[in-house]
Amino acid sequence: MVSRVSKVLKPQHVNQVFTGVATSRALLGEDETVINGLISPTGKVGLVNIATGPLSSQQPDAEVPIETAIALLKDMGGTAVKFFPMKGLKHKDEYKAVAEACAKYDFNLEPTGGIDLDNFEEILQIAVDAGVKKIIPHVYSSIIGDDGLTRPEDVKKLYEIVKKVLD
Repeated sequence: MVSRVSKVLKPQHVNQVFTGVATSRALLGEDETVINGLISPTGKVGLVNIATGPLSSQQPDAEVPIETAIALLKDMGGTAVKFFPMKGLKHKDEYKAVAEACAKYDFNLEPTGGIDLDNFEEILQIAVDAGVKKIIPHVYSSIIGDDGLTRPEDVKKLYEIVKKVLD
């Protein structure tokens, strides 16, 4: 579904399950759009689960070295790893290994899941310290108010943290 919608809309950014990256790239017919591939923590530093598609996610984990996952994503036309669910800093050591591999192989990183104002700086700093060139943290519900709207003051705080870390 994401791939078919992307073909029509031609977005600048596509969030995709691991197995959908190649289809999205092919249907887009260009290499400008950022396409991330979803990989998940395994509880083992250096190994990630690539079974994140609609069918594969219902099967036993497909654990591969993060370097292999990045190479496969590059083969399929992906431009970023979406590491989810991070559960904040629960998988900190695994996240560090992912960040280091992304830096080593010149790949973008999109940390996702449980990121809030309390852990955002450390999550961003880990990626910066590893040398990742492009980092797209996904911050969701932690900055949404009870009214369902994004709290502008929280966005401002996130922006200030980004400026602090990147200075």
